[in-house]
Order: sequence, then C-alpha cells, then structure tokens
Amino acid sequence: MKKGDDDEGEGQNLFYRQASSKAFEKSNQEFLQASGSDELESITSVKTELCLPYLQSTLFACLLEDGITQLRILDECNNELRIIKTIADMAMLRSKKFEIERGTKTTDDLSMVNPGNVDSMQYKLDKLAADRIYCNEVLMGTYLELSLYRCYRTMTDSSQDFVDREAYRMNLVDEEARNKALRKELMRQLRQQRNHMKTVAYDTDLIIDQLKSRVEDAALNAETRGRYIENWQRARTEQHQQSILDKESGPSDSIEFYRLRLSQEQRIHAEVELLVNIFISDTLQKVETWMNKYDTDMEDMDLKIQIMKNKYQSAVEQREEMEQTYAYHEVLMKNWIQFKDDRTKALEYQELMTKSAIIVQAWWRGLLVRLQLGPYKPPRRRPPPPGEAKKKK
Repeated sequence: MKKGDDDEGEGQNLFYRQASSKAFEKSNQEFLQASGSDELESITSVKTELCLPYLQSTLFACLLEDGITQLRILDECNNELRIIKTIADMAMLRSKKFEIERGTKTTDDLSMVNPGNVDSMQYKLDKLAADRIYCNEVLMGTYLELSLYRCYRTMTDSSQDFVDREAYRMNLVDEEARNKALRKELMRQLRQQRNHMKTVAYDTDLIIDQLKSRVEDAALNAETRGRYIENWQRARTEQHQQSILDKESGPSDSIEFYRLRLSQEQRIHAEVELLVNIFISDTLQKVETWMNKYDTDMEDMDLKIQIMKNKYQSAVEQREEMEQTYAYHEVLMKNWIQFKDDRTKALEYQELMTKSAIIVQAWWRGLLVRLQLGPYKPPRRRPPPPGEAKKKK
C-alpha cells in the first residue's frame, strides 16, 4: 500500500508539474509580450536588489507554482459561484457581446457602490473576484521574478502598498474621531452662547418693564400732586375771599371765628397729610415686598429651569449611550450569527470534499487492482537457467 501511495503521489505531482510548466510558459509569454522595453529595463536594473540564491529562488518558485495551481483549480471548480457571478454580470456580458458602450469608464471602485445597499451579493462577488485577481497577479508576478531574475520585488511592493493603505485608513479614522469631538465641542459652545443670549435678553426685558412701571408711577404721582395743589390753592383763595368779607361785616367776631376755623383746618390738613403719608409708606412697603418676592420667585424659577435642563441633558446623553450600546450589541450578534453560518458551511464543505476524495481514491485503487496496473501488476517469472534444470532431472 505504501508503494502504491508513493506511485500515485508521484503521478499526481507529475501531472501538477506538467500543468504548472504549461501555465508558466503561457504566463511567461504573456508577461514578455505585455511588458515593453522600459519595463524590461526597470526589471533588469533591480536584478541585484532583493536577490536570492538560485536554490532558494527555485524552491520558492515551486511553492508559488503549487499555490497558483491550487488557486486556479479552486476558482475553476466552484461552479455555483461562477454561475452566480455570471448571472450578476449578465448586463455587462450582454453589452460586451453586442458591443454596447456603457458610458465613461471610472477609475474609482467606490463610485459604483450604493452606500444604502452595501450587503448586496453583487458587491460581495465583485470583491471576491477582485481579491482573487489581485492575489493571482501578485503571486504570478513574484513567481515570474523568482524564476527569471531570482528577486521578489512584486511581493515587497504589494506588501508595502497594503501597509500604506492600512495606515491611510487609520489616519482617516483618527481624523474623523477628531472632527466629531470638535463638532460636539462647537455644538456645546453654541448651546451655551444661545442660553447666555436668552438670559441677557430676558434680563434686559425685565429691566425695561421695571423702568416702564416706574415711569407710569411717576406720571400718576405727578398728576395726583398737581390736582391736590390746584384744589388746595382754590380752597385757600375762597378762604381768603370769605375772610375779607367777614372782616368787612364784623371784624371782632369774624377774627375769633376764623381763628378757630383756621386751627381746625390746620389740624385737618395735618391729619390728612399724615393719612396720605401712611398710605404712601404702606404702598411703598407693599411694592418693596412684592419686588423682593418677585426676585425670589424668579431666582427659584431660574434654578428650577436650570435643574430641568440638566436633567433633560442627562436623559438625552443616557438615551444616546443606550442607543449606541444597542447598535453595538446588534452588530455583534449579527457578526456572531454570520460567523456560525460561515463556520457550518465550511465544515460541511470540508466534509463533502473529504468524502469525495475518499470515494475517488477508492475507485482509482479498485480500478488499478481490477486492471492489474501499477503496483498491482503481477510480476514476471524468469525462466530457470539450464544448469538448474538438469540438476532437477
């Protein structure tokens, strides 16, 4: 059995070497035809850079040759994926078949991608095809350089290109985070400025209302005082006129009478003035009390409004954090479900390939045994020499 397995492995390796040598000759011809004189001169100029000994370059080229062959077999054996890809690219294939122009060609791969339908199967198939083509081109270029010039500049250039793109993406992520933080800070400053402007406007309106009320009170007070002075002057005028008449009629009695009357009027005037002063003081005290109460109530209301604003801001921030946490957990669950589905499909595919390989190997060994080929071929018997035949007789 070991001998048969070795012979079978040697036959398979011979098949792969023949296929790989044919593919290498074809790729080498295409590479030499596609590359111009300038590219050949640039390749010749870097012969001395990143060069390997002949043995190591040959071994690496053999490894890459096996890898390229396996990738080609994997690409050509997946009939289901090729059918799906053909159905997805049916419009492009029809346009190529009937030679229909599809508009201007764009060099940006992301220009044809719809951000709202990123999970489309067509985008996934295009990405898979582009990755396979890129990997195949890198391996083929490295394989040709190792075979022809014993160098691996294509591999180093592709690796450096990949590292540069990753660094550029990380820089974009950092810049986006900084822009988000700056935008958040500016929005916070804008809200603070708006609140400050509202507070200043409210205070200004309050001062204007107070000034208006003071002007109205001053006008009312002036009007009241003017009316009181006019009435008082009129009363004094009448009093003087009556006193003159009384003096003319009866001087002695009139003097005593008007003395008493004058004293009574002065007392009444004093009492009225005292009453008016008491009323004014009470009114001023009430105004002061209401003003203090108004200021206290306004401070309490401002404090309550600020507390409610803080509570609302805290609730908004908590809601945003919960929404972010929910979105993050939802993405994690989707990724985990996708990972389990992919792992199940990979295990089923591996089991199917193993069973298929066992069946093909069993059939091949049965065919060799039935046809007596290879290691199961019956050995030929040599004829005995003439001396031994005489001795037996």
